[in-house]
Amino acid sequence: MLMDGGSNVNYSLEALEEQGKLLNPTPPKIDLHDAHALRRELASVYRDMRAGRIETQDGTRLAYVLDLIRKAFETEDIKKRIELIEQTLERRKS
Repeated sequence: MLMDGGSNVNYSLEALEEQGKLLNPTPPKIDLHDAHALRRELASVYRDMRAGRIETQDGTRLAYVLDLIRKAFETEDIKKRIELIEQTLERRKS
C-alpha cells in the first residue's frame, strides 16, 4: 500500500488487475518464424481491431511492423533463390 497525497491508496497487483489498470509488461512471445505465422498474426491483429480489443491506431502500427518483418523474410527468400539460380548457372557453364 502506498501513500497518495495523504490518503491510503491500494496499489497492489491484485487491485490494479481488478480495476483493469495493470498492463502486461511482457506480452507472450509470438512465433514469427515464417510467412504463414506472420499471416496468422496479421489476421489476429485485424480481428482484434474489428472486435475493439485493440485501438485501430495501435493495430495499424502492429500491422506495419508485421509487414516489415514479412518483407525481410521475403527479401531473404528471394536472395536464397537468386543464389541457387546463380550456382546452377555456374555449374552448367563448367
